Amino acid sequence: MATLQEVLQEKIPKYREETRSLLKKHGDKVISEVTVRQAYGGMRGVKGMICDTSVVEPDKGLIIRGRPLLEIKHLWPEEIFYLLLTGEEPDAEAKAALQREFDRRSQVPDYVWKTLQTMAEDTHPMCMLNTAILIMERESVFRKWYDKGMKREDFWQAMLCDSLSILAQLPVIAAGIYRMRYKHGSIMQWTHGLDYGANYANMLGLADPVGAFAKLMRLYLNFHSDHEGGNVSANACHTVGSALSDAYYALSAGMNGLAGPLHGLANQECLKYILQVMDKFGGVPSEGQLREFAFEILRSGRVIPGYGHAVLRVTDPRYAGFHEFGKEYLSEDPVFQTVDVVFKVVPKVLQEYSDERVKAGKNPIANCWPNVDAISGSLLYHFGLTEFPYYTVMFAVSRSMGVLAQLVLNRALGTAITRPKSVSTEWMKKTVQG
Repeated sequence: MATLQEVLQEKIPKYREETRSLLKKHGDKVISEVTVRQAYGGMRGVKGMICDTSVVEPDKGLIIRGRPLLEIKHLWPEEIFYLLLTGEEPDAEAKAALQREFDRRSQVPDYVWKTLQTMAEDTHPMCMLNTAILIMERESVFRKWYDKGMKREDFWQAMLCDSLSILAQLPVIAAGIYRMRYKHGSIMQWTHGLDYGANYANMLGLADPVGAFAKLMRLYLNFHSDHEGGNVSANACHTVGSALSDAYYALSAGMNGLAGPLHGLANQECLKYILQVMDKFGGVPSEGQLREFAFEILRSGRVIPGYGHAVLRVTDPRYAGFHEFGKEYLSEDPVFQTVDVVFKVVPKVLQEYSDERVKAGKNPIANCWPNVDAISGSLLYHFGLTEFPYYTVMFAVSRSMGVLAQLVLNRALGTAITRPKSVSTEWMKKTVQG
């Protein structure tokens, strides 16, 4: 039986040779160019970094290691992490070995709990999570090995060691923050022999008589694990890690980015909208009522939360997977029923409104379809997780798998420190005028 470390030991030389060959043969070829609009618009669409763990295709959605998301929705979080790193699904023995690795590393240092207990009662849960990640930096194997002297080709091994420890402890810390911050009782510990998603569900302490919440957690952690390398959390983690900062520093940077309203808070905003719709109509609206209300929102200059995406031009496959789960387990839930009505009505309304805009000489709406945030919060809400500020913490537990996998691979490939060239507005003015 080969462990994850042994599989990577075999694969990484091939990864390195592939990169060296590309650089040697094609190092001077142009793969992208940038417009003034892109330079001022967050570099959107500019191809300037490598990410092999996943890609997001506008007409297909998230593809992890060449596998469309909905084809691998059955995989558990530990299997997804293995796939992100190796490009292969683990067999039963490799999966069990990785689960034992998490069991072994799951004990959270006492000083983490003591620190969190001293924080103000109204501290945001994401601040608590990031504090915990950052103060555990003293545990970093990478930093200890680096300080003693370590070969560059061994950087990935130390980074993997740190990543495995972080991933094992993160659900424990995240669940502990939930119970501590919202006064749900004492902190619960990791259960050896239980899978990653079920462990997180169990430690949150929510009622789950038939195991449906554990199934949702496996799906949730799978669906949010990775989304290319250019999103804020992945890019921030990559940039800090490129300076050879250890995984704790790099992950903390990425999760601080995830905490921003334009990145990780969207699902709670979408759920607020759904609850507002129900409040306005006294329950689940009819399709006619919702159609009229949607036009009212759009014509007032507002947007409908959860509809549209920076890259996607189809229904987000993560939405489709969650919708299928909801149909199976939540079909009688009024909140989910409202989400379902919105899905039936809003894309058509957006298309009609987009046609209106075109006739008025305005830009059309690029994407009329739902993204994952349009539904994920409603599923959590159904199972009793009603504390909206906590939702981003759950996103963070999942996204950590992707950004840490990218971090390990970048250290294996010896990716250079990130240092794009910046220019001044004065330079830009002179250049475009010239």
